[in-house]
This record gives sequence, C-alpha cells and structure tokens, in this order.
Amino acid sequence: MVELVEVEDESFETKQAGPSDEEDEYTDTDSEISTDDEDNVPDEETLADRIYALRDIIPPTTRSYISNKVDTTTSWIKSGLSFSGKTLWVISTSALMLGVPWALAFAEEQQMVEMEKEMRMRESGQELLNQGTTAGALNSQLNAQTGKPAL
Repeated sequence: MVELVEVEDESFETKQAGPSDEEDEYTDTDSEISTDDEDNVPDEETLADRIYALRDIIPPTTRSYISNKVDTTTSWIKSGLSFSGKTLWVISTSALMLGVPWALAFAEEQQMVEMEKEMRMRESGQELLNQGTTAGALNSQLNAQTGKPAL
C-alpha cells in the first residue's frame, strides 16, 4: 500500500515582507474615503477602444489573416457595386435613348392604322348610304312606271 507523506517547504514557513500590523500607520478617516459619486462614474471607454484592446489577445498571424480577408471582401464588394452601378447606367441610358423613340414611333404608327381603319369604315358607310339612295330612287322610278305608289 502507498503511504502519503506531507513535505513542508521552508519558503512557506518564513513570513513574507509586507505592511506591519501597527495601527499608527493606517488610519481610516472620512477624508480618505471616496464618495459614491466617484465610484459610480463609468470609464469613458468606447466600443472602439474595447475592440482595439483585443489586438493584444489575438496573435499577429491571426490578425494579419483577418485583415487580409476583410480587405479582400471589401475590395470584392466595392468592385461588385461599381460594376452593377455601371451596368445599371448603361441599361437605363440605352432604354431611354432607344426605347423612348421606338415607343413614340410605335404609338404614332398605331394612330395612323386607326385613322386608316376609320377612313375605310367611313367610305364603306358612305357607299351603303349611296346604294340606299340610288336603290330608293330606282324603286321610285320603277313604281312610277308601273303606276304603283312608292312605299
């Protein structure tokens, strides 16, 4: 069976140097006690200060890796936004320069087609009216020759 024996170190037995236990040196008075107002004042530390303090915790290689990734991502985002802005500009100006005149010409062509259709309808209506009057005149002439009264 194993038997444990406690071995005491000599450095633990000696007293450490520190303040003496004399009461004359330390006095607790109201003038030395801080007020509550001083204790409740928060440090003027911002979020940026806290993040900047993290640089001591993160190793330099990891910091450079993160920095490179952030720079690369930022560059890609800037390039993408720039490209999409230029593309949007080209599309919108092309639509304005080509689309608007085409739409105006198309609307004018539709108007012309409608006017032609209306003219044809008027002509055909006029022909029907002319046929009706000539037919009526022919009927009256026939009735006059046969001696029948016109209806």
